[in-house]
Amino acid sequence: MESRLKVLGHPVHPMLVMFPIGLLVTAVIFDVIDALGGPDFLGEVAYWNITVGLIGGLLAAMAGAFDLLAIPTGTRAKRVALSHAAANLAVILLFAAIWVVRLNAESRAAGGALIAIEVVAVAILGVSAWLGGELVDRLGVGVDAEAGLDAPSSLRPPAATQRIGEAR
Repeated sequence: MESRLKVLGHPVHPMLVMFPIGLLVTAVIFDVIDALGGPDFLGEVAYWNITVGLIGGLLAAMAGAFDLLAIPTGTRAKRVALSHAAANLAVILLFAAIWVVRLNAESRAAGGALIAIEVVAVAILGVSAWLGGELVDRLGVGVDAEAGLDAPSSLRPPAATQRIGEAR
């Protein structure tokens, strides 16, 4: 099933997911280091990583919704995609709650309870990332119908690709 939202022939959702994943995981690492006595600025950096990670997560979710809505009902792909979306929603809600607590705190640093919630959220994120891989690698969601080891460039218009094939 080909992705519904593309830029220059490539699906947008996979392009966007790397940013929130990287930012949120890095935020947790920085918070753990900060809690263990690392430099004071790491708590502030972690807070801003969460802020930007939430924005990126919402953008990735919007792009993913295009593909989710196109998956036929009653298929394993739809069930996996709904689990993937639900897990991502849980991650966004958990980190949003952490963000709100830190927004109103005197210090942007996280304490033990917030870090524990962050670790749970990142574990859920790991499961969700695995589900996303299952969707693409096993179930072919978001994969171009012309995909293959010798597929033509996505930047070539279909007519040009067809003329090259006919010339052989």
